[in-house]
Amino acid sequence: MKKADLDLCYLTATEAIKKFKSRELSPVELCKALMQRNEEIGPKLNATTYTFFERALKEARQAEAKYKNAKARRLRPLEGVCIGIKDFHSVKGEITTYGSKAFADFKPDQTAPTVERLLKAGAILASRTTTPEFAHSGVTKSPLWGITRNPWNTKFTPGGSSGGAGASIAAGLMTIADGTDGGGSCRIPASLSGCVGYKPPFGRNPMDREHPLENLLHYGPMVRSVGDAALMQNVMSGQHVVDICSLREKQVLPESFDSIRGMKIAFSMDLGFLEIAEDVQKNTRDAVTALRRLGAKVEEVDVGWNWGALDTWMTRWEGAFGGLIGDLLPRWRYEMTPFCLKIAENGLQHSAARFYNTNAGRFAQWQTLGPILEKYDALVCPTLAVSSLPVEHDDGGTDLRINGKPVSNYVGWSSTWAFNNMAWCPVMSIPSGFGSGGMPTGLQIVGRTFDDPTVFRIAAAFEKSRPWLIHRPKI
Repeated sequence: MKKADLDLCYLTATEAIKKFKSRELSPVELCKALMQRNEEIGPKLNATTYTFFERALKEARQAEAKYKNAKARRLRPLEGVCIGIKDFHSVKGEITTYGSKAFADFKPDQTAPTVERLLKAGAILASRTTTPEFAHSGVTKSPLWGITRNPWNTKFTPGGSSGGAGASIAAGLMTIADGTDGGGSCRIPASLSGCVGYKPPFGRNPMDREHPLENLLHYGPMVRSVGDAALMQNVMSGQHVVDICSLREKQVLPESFDSIRGMKIAFSMDLGFLEIAEDVQKNTRDAVTALRRLGAKVEEVDVGWNWGALDTWMTRWEGAFGGLIGDLLPRWRYEMTPFCLKIAENGLQHSAARFYNTNAGRFAQWQTLGPILEKYDALVCPTLAVSSLPVEHDDGGTDLRINGKPVSNYVGWSSTWAFNNMAWCPVMSIPSGFGSGGMPTGLQIVGRTFDDPTVFRIAAAFEKSRPWLIHRPKI
């Protein structure tokens, strides 16, 4: 059988829609190519829990008819584009497992607001992407679904918790995908898998019913270009009746962005306390050089944070887990991921006073970051401290070292979670190069509160100067 057309499988949504409109390509052709790609390499990666290609083909034919009769019908923003929805996001009437045996056959009676908007905008649900149990980890594996692998090298993880999304985008299994980000769950797989992941500022995109008012958690796009991230953001964002925190003001991102010449950008390698691997350091400094060549003034700064930021994040993270799954423990504790269970049990022990005091920790972080972002248009730093982690990586282990120094197996290798404490800052991860083992690395762009356009502007300029889509994993 003829292999899938990789040029189709690696199209961005922006490119695909342009070709749909010009009749150079049909949504049916693209859907069939993705279906074939999933059949060929899907089992090697284990990036999806369910696929819906037969139904997707029917919807693609309906989209094809709309493009043929575009003058008579108003085309929706994502008409005919296949999407992978994270199996942590509720979809009405579809099995949504949250990566857990406790929900192996669960069918929600409602759809998460951002997912609802994506599907109403014409995106075609073609797959559900894998997540670790209850999205608790930066490594995607679970007792229910097993191990998800990185298409650049299947010995390594694609990251998490939106790891199935990252692997799907990197492998050409899906055109666009979505993710959630509570400690880096969009940005971690973006860095490890070589794609674009975005954490919008809290309130920009509505939250779901399962995590009301939780400002650590953010729904965002997982895509292969900055343009596609903007396309999805313009659909996902805006006030929703379900979420009291969703902003009335809707941020509409443009199709193209101005140059960054004359902008002032701050740069930190370690945020004041992290250990960063040498290959990541090299790629980050190369990225800073590229930004300077684009006309930006980039200056190194001292963010001045310390490991106290982790206590702030972990206390809130554990408390959220205790509240979310505590009632499940009597029945399911012996069938859960051990470290996920530990997080929940720790959370159940936190006092209300300790949980409240995390506000002081977040305030302390902002006292140093705030003045930097007052002086500079944005801050850049590595997304992660490493370029790869093995699929067997144990969150609860003690074996991880960076530059010969021991770090936390759970999050000591990540620069993302600290910015979930800064929930109102938009943060994007874009590919910055390849590490010493041939695995992708990421650059993190941190904006002023609610300043999405500047983050996209910097990311778009960097992407244009150092095209990433010429690179594809050889799988």
